[in-house]
Amino acid sequence: MIDQILQYNQRFVEERYYEKYITDKYPDKKLAVLSCMDTRLTELLPAALGLKNGDAKIIKNAGGLVISPFDSAMRSLLVAVYELGVNEIMVIAHTTCGACHMSFREFEGHMRERGITDETFDTIKRCGIDLDHWLEGFHDAEESVKKTVDTVRNHPLMPRDVITRGFIIDSVTGKLEEIGK
Repeated sequence: MIDQILQYNQRFVEERYYEKYITDKYPDKKLAVLSCMDTRLTELLPAALGLKNGDAKIIKNAGGLVISPFDSAMRSLLVAVYELGVNEIMVIAHTTCGACHMSFREFEGHMRERGITDETFDTIKRCGIDLDHWLEGFHDAEESVKKTVDTVRNHPLMPRDVITRGFIIDSVTGKLEEIGK
């Protein structure tokens, strides 16, 4: 698959298909969106929000979560605010998310089947990593959005004038429902 992508990329560059995507690093709408990496949202999310290339910083991870005040999603949001001029943040979960009910216990057997050993798990534990917490998803999308919005709003490094709001998007229709108005 990667070789096919590389072949396409060569043609993309040679035929200058990239020209319609040229923009700079600053989001025109001064907006950041934290959302899930779900494939159903790849085109649906920006289309449902009316966003085009260059309008917003879109940060994606499994579940659209900030799981810790100092994780990479929060870091990206802070960079978007301080370096790129973002002044509004949308946290957008979605219906039928695979991260709902996700857990380390669910992954552990698959990891072992793919060659991860007890020694590896023990080393990770000795480093202070709690895989149960780190690979935990959520059980209620609405509560997950509220928790992430709260973490972003109340982060000690987040300016108080940045607007942060939470939503759930329908994975089929793109309809947004605001959470915790």
